[in-house]
Amino acid sequence: MSQIEPDSLMQRHLSPDEGETVLAEFRADRAAYWKGHIIMAILLGVGAGVVLLWIGNPYPVMGPLGAGLAIAGRGAFLASEALSDLWRLTERRLLGPGARSIPLGQIAMARPFLGAVQIVTKTGDKHLMKYMGDAEAVAARIRQAAGIA
Repeated sequence: MSQIEPDSLMQRHLSPDEGETVLAEFRADRAAYWKGHIIMAILLGVGAGVVLLWIGNPYPVMGPLGAGLAIAGRGAFLASEALSDLWRLTERRLLGPGARSIPLGQIAMARPFLGAVQIVTKTGDKHLMKYMGDAEAVAARIRQAAGIA
């Protein structure tokens, strides 16, 4: 199976500062990753089949088959990069891939969003923690640490 090399800029992880304690680590979940891809393949497959039926194609089954193969190939190719995401929660900030550093005092909202966790800051910046196994628990833990119940 092919494996792409992660972009060095996007995969750079910040380390906690001296004296900063890591309260929790959140890694991308393989089952959540593949569940998302299966849902995407089903939706796109149905859409492709309907379009082929609508235009009168005699082989509408090829739409779902092609969509399924394309999404499976995409998922296999991008898995190594997508599953390497690591988020760290400290008592002061949330550290993410791509050298993201979000001070806890700036977090206005943390909520589950389609198998991911959306973080919104008070300035309106949005960050997406993709492929979380238990997005509700991750969001609740971040809200608790940020004091935004």
